[in-house]
This record gives sequence, C-alpha cells and structure tokens, in this order.
Amino acid sequence: MDRDVTQGASARPRQDARRTASRTSIALILAPALLAAWLMLTAEGELLDIIFTSIADAYLQVSTFVAATFLIIYGLERALKIDATAMLKRDTIWQVPVAAGLGALPGCGGAIIVVTQYVTGRLSFGGVVAALTATMGDAAFLLIAQEPLTGLAMIVLGFTVGTLSGWVINAIHGGDFLRGSQTSPDAKIEAEHDDASTLLLDRLWMLILIPGMVLAALVAFQVDVDAMFATDALDRPATLLGVVGGTLAVSMRLAPRFGIKGDAAFSAGAGLVRRTISDTNFVTVWVIFAYLVFELSVYFLGLDLKTVFDGWALFTPMIAILLGFLPGCGPQVLVTTMYLSGIIPLSAQIGNALSNDGDALFPAIAIAPKVAIVATLYSACLLYTSPSPRDRQKWGMPGWGWKKNGGGGGGGGGGGGG
Repeated sequence: MDRDVTQGASARPRQDARRTASRTSIALILAPALLAAWLMLTAEGELLDIIFTSIADAYLQVSTFVAATFLIIYGLERALKIDATAMLKRDTIWQVPVAAGLGALPGCGGAIIVVTQYVTGRLSFGGVVAALTATMGDAAFLLIAQEPLTGLAMIVLGFTVGTLSGWVINAIHGGDFLRGSQTSPDAKIEAEHDDASTLLLDRLWMLILIPGMVLAALVAFQVDVDAMFATDALDRPATLLGVVGGTLAVSMRLAPRFGIKGDAAFSAGAGLVRRTISDTNFVTVWVIFAYLVFELSVYFLGLDLKTVFDGWALFTPMIAILLGFLPGCGPQVLVTTMYLSGIIPLSAQIGNALSNDGDALFPAIAIAPKVAIVATLYSACLLYTSPSPRDRQKWGMPGWGWKKNGGGGGGGGGGGGG
C-alpha cells in the first residue's frame, strides 16, 4: 500500500506538468490568431488590408469547402463502412473513374486525397492524371454560382476527359510510373499531415468552421457577407472570422516546427473530426501562401493578368492553359471571372478548366514534385483549342488582333448559337 501511495504521489507532479504544458501549448497556438484579429480591428494600412483579406478569402473560399469535402468522404467511409482509399487501391478498370470522380468534385479536397493515395502506393499514375485533369478547383463554385449549366458541363467534361486520359496513361506507362522504389502500399505520410492540437483547440476549430461554412456558401453565390452581417461595432465580421480561422489553421499546422506539440497523443488520433482538421490545416497553409503570393505580386509588381489577353485572340486558349499550370486557385478563379465578364471566350475557359490543378498542386508538389509536374503536363498536353467559329463571330476575331465587340448583336448571336 505504501508503494501505491508513493507511486500515486510521484504521478501527480507529472500529470500537473502535462496539464501546464498543454495550457502553454494552447496559449501559444491561439496567440497568432488573437494577434491577427487584434491587428485587423485596430491597425490601418493598405498592405495589412491585403494580407488580412487574402487570409480570409483563402479560409472562406477554399478551406471551408475542403473541410466539407473531407467530412463527407470520411463520414461516408464510417457510415457505410467503406474505405475510399481501398476503392482507389483496387487495381481494376474502375480505379481511374473513381479518381476522376473525386477530382471532379468542386474544390480541391477530392484531388488532394487522390494525390495522397498515389504516393502511399494505393493508386495508379493514371488515377493521378485523371483527378488532376478532372478538377477545376474552387473556380467551379464560381462558375456554378453564375452559370450553373456551364459549370455542370465543365464537371462532366473534366470527368470524361480525365477518365479517358487516365486509362490511356496507364496503358502506356503502367500504374507504378514514377512511383519510386521506396513506396509501399501500406506507407504513411504522417509527417506531411501532422499538426499540434488538443481537444479544446479542435472544438474551437469546429466552432469557427460551422459559421464559416455558412458564410462560404453565401460567398460562393456572390453575396457580400461583410455587408450582410455588418454592425455598428464591427463592419467586417466575415473577414474577421476568416482571418481567425485561417490563422488558427496555420498556427496549428506550423506549431510542431517550433517545438509546440500540444497533446501529442490526441493530435495523432485518427477520428473523423481529427483527420478532417489535420488534413484541412495542411491544405490551408498552402492555400493562404498561394493567395498571399498572388495578391502581393499584384500589389508590389503591378501585375495585371487581364492585359495578357489583350490583342492575342488566337493564343488566348494557350495563355489560359499556361495559367492553369500555376499552383493554387487564385489565377484560375481570375480566368473564370474574366470568362463570366466576357473578356475571354469559352474555349479559353475550357482549356484552363482542364489544365489547372487548383490547390491540389501545392500538396502534390510538397509530397511528390516530379509526379506533380509530369501529371500536370499530361493533363494539358493536348488541350489547346483555337477559338471556334462561334467564338470568332461573337468576339470579332477576323485576324490576329482581337477586340471584343459591343454587347449588342455579336453577344446575342453567340448566345443563340449555344
């Protein structure tokens, strides 16, 4: 009995130390999010506004949808007792269509899952090409919101082209092309998805995500959520939520790099919510990086992608395809916006939709750079399409020059041709 009392007494200091360490970790992980919120509410300046808007846009326009995708897929796995990764692992003719179907889902969550499964040995190279070809990234939400039929047609087109491309690639190269000798079917990529968390942090993360998903749905349909929910005390509530959510995701993801582990046993858990949060944080880091690079390039270098298309009608689809090589959804959303605004023809939109890999390209480069580059090149190598006769008539393209016609008969003729 004395030994038990002694052991219990010695265990208490260790438990107290763990609690103290956990509280310290929580404080350190929350600090960047709280600091970002405070700076947004108190500081002024165009550069800070660009940074905070980029973080909020990345969270509300991308991370929330990625999280929703993960929740649906992982939730279906649990509810139906199926394993999407096992479906991808089966070396059958249906593996490629399944990968293309995941890639065709609006957003990038499905394509990211496919890339991960290839690296772990569960998927053929053709499946990666199929998913990256089928995905339109977050530009799909914008297109579906404003032109639903065109958006759905793009999804069907991407799925079809992706499936056919994947089958052809597998027939030419085989399923293990570029995989490397160190990959095994049961390999894991824990280092790529680890983050620091505790039960409290995960609950707070989900508490931010729930209203974030509501705001994201409104944003996808072009609703000004800041104006809708603004009050006298807070004029940009949606942006504030996005800044806090995005910064918290980045802080949780990067904390282990600074020796902050949180609750290590809890962070390594494989539950539905924990997997969703961990994988979403991983994606969010790259998405925010992409948004910041794009917006800060515009700010410091005066970059204007719209001017690239002026006077180059015959090369417009090729330019749009090349823009699809850029990682992230920012440039692709811009191309879709230009199509919806009547600046570029449909042929350019189709080329960009098939060539771009959205935010899936960031984790793909991080996990398997050579595979990402080759798959991206394959997804666009045969996609160049010159402007169609209807596009020429609609956009007034008799020769090398290109100047959009007025919004009268030319636009009506193009619409009638559709």
